[in-house]
Amino acid sequence: MKILVTGGAGYIGSHTCILLLEAGHTLVVIDNLSNSKALSLSRVQEITGQSLVFVQADIRDETAMFELMKSHAIEAVIHFAGLKAVGESSQIPVNYYDNNVGGTLALLKAMQKAEVYNMIFSSSATVYGDPQTVPITEDFPLTATNPYGWSKLMVEQILSDLQASDPQWSVTLLRYFNPVGAHPSGLIGEDPNGIPNNLLPYIAQVAIGRLEKLSVFGDDYPTPDGTGVRDYIHVMDLAKGHLAALERNTNRAGRHVYNLGTGQGYSVLEMREAFAKACQREIPYVVSERRPGDIAECWADPAWAQQDLDWSAELGLEEMTTDAWRWQSRFPNGFEE
Repeated sequence: MKILVTGGAGYIGSHTCILLLEAGHTLVVIDNLSNSKALSLSRVQEITGQSLVFVQADIRDETAMFELMKSHAIEAVIHFAGLKAVGESSQIPVNYYDNNVGGTLALLKAMQKAEVYNMIFSSSATVYGDPQTVPITEDFPLTATNPYGWSKLMVEQILSDLQASDPQWSVTLLRYFNPVGAHPSGLIGEDPNGIPNNLLPYIAQVAIGRLEKLSVFGDDYPTPDGTGVRDYIHVMDLAKGHLAALERNTNRAGRHVYNLGTGQGYSVLEMREAFAKACQREIPYVVSERRPGDIAECWADPAWAQQDLDWSAELGLEEMTTDAWRWQSRFPNGFEE
């Protein structure tokens, strides 16, 4: 199948590209490289021994998106492109709405013109807001506690309305929990710009010596050790979820929604301890104030994905931390080598 992958040079996109290529799909990747490096795609091709087409472009450029789809006879779009930091979204909300919502609108207009009706969207567990109970199922009430979450929820609503208005569309909403880890080769992994917004790359940069200590944002949550509890999922398991959704839902009209998580929650301090074990180093930390928009605990009930996609997470905490450390220790400066 010929697939357009938006944001494919990014963390989750690049790992998914590996599995798509290994499954025999033809890929056109577009990325504006605002929070990613083209080198990641070179490594994807090195790992797989397969080639892909890369175009540096922005999803907000509707004309460019349309021309790409027509010239490459695209059959489906996997849409990763977006700004993704919860804390930052509260500081620059307009940028998040412009990029995540405005960009998706431009992309959808191009898809309509090109008559491409298959979309897999990278959504997020943030669309559940601050859930009253855990684990979280797909039919929980939807809300958000920060602009990033609202941007994801707005795009979900747009896609749902589009599918309802034109039943030939197949729209898949993949609600990620917390992706971590790296490809087992150690050649690609998470490489955020500046100080990481996500926990595991922050811990990894402390372990490698790029950062002095871990900031733990709040130790007074109503959780066993007072720190936030999240459902961490290995990025390769997440990538498998995209492949399963593509194979199940392409040309299967309707709106399809899945939680992609493990169903197991770990606290910030548990993650710190697991990573320290993986890298055999001490991870110093300091407790800071809670971040705006953060919640106490959040983990998935992934039963529906297992039933409908025949998918479930297979990799545990040891693989998550070991693979993340392999990447970080091999490339201390990420793709800047």
